[in-house]
Amino acid sequence: MKFRRKIEISVSLALVITVIFSIVSFAKTSERIRDDVLRLHVIANSDSREDQQLKLKVRDAVLTGGAEIFDGSVDIDNAVKKITPDIPKLQKIAESVIKANGFDYSVKVMLSREYFNTRTYDTVTLPAGKYLALRIVIGAGEGHNWWCVMFPAMCLPAADKHRKIDSVLDSNEVKLVEKNPKYEVRFKVVELYEELKNKIHC
Repeated sequence: MKFRRKIEISVSLALVITVIFSIVSFAKTSERIRDDVLRLHVIANSDSREDQQLKLKVRDAVLTGGAEIFDGSVDIDNAVKKITPDIPKLQKIAESVIKANGFDYSVKVMLSREYFNTRTYDTVTLPAGKYLALRIVIGAGEGHNWWCVMFPAMCLPAADKHRKIDSVLDSNEVKLVEKNPKYEVRFKVVELYEELKNKIHC
């Protein structure tokens, strides 16, 4: 009886150790993904129908007017150098759309590292954590947001002509981002850890 109990304990410990190693490996791969991906984040003034529609109009105008930085040529390494000079231009585009639609909201355009929850874009799921992002905040910035992946280029319909995600991420990273978060518990574990870490550092 004691021998059987020892076997059960050993199997349980082995299982726990396997799960821990799996989560640690998943977390390390998630960290590498966060270091390789550049995001665009557009935040509405509020969740009113008008403000949400305005957010999408600003998004469309910025994507069109700043096409040269959304075509895949800007990557995580040259983002600051290439995007910073275009921020005033993107801000003017956003301001003109806001004014043309009868609003007087302010708008802030910035390049910053910010926290994202686990998010799915088309068939790609990005793990929670801090990413470098081009951030466009309309008015109070209290509404739901819209986001996309600037690098690898996934913001425009023509993005498939540029670098694919598997040419930027390694095979382990590609496997991770193509997982379904509904069936991948480790996404939630990493998200809880990253949320806690983000709150501690805020």
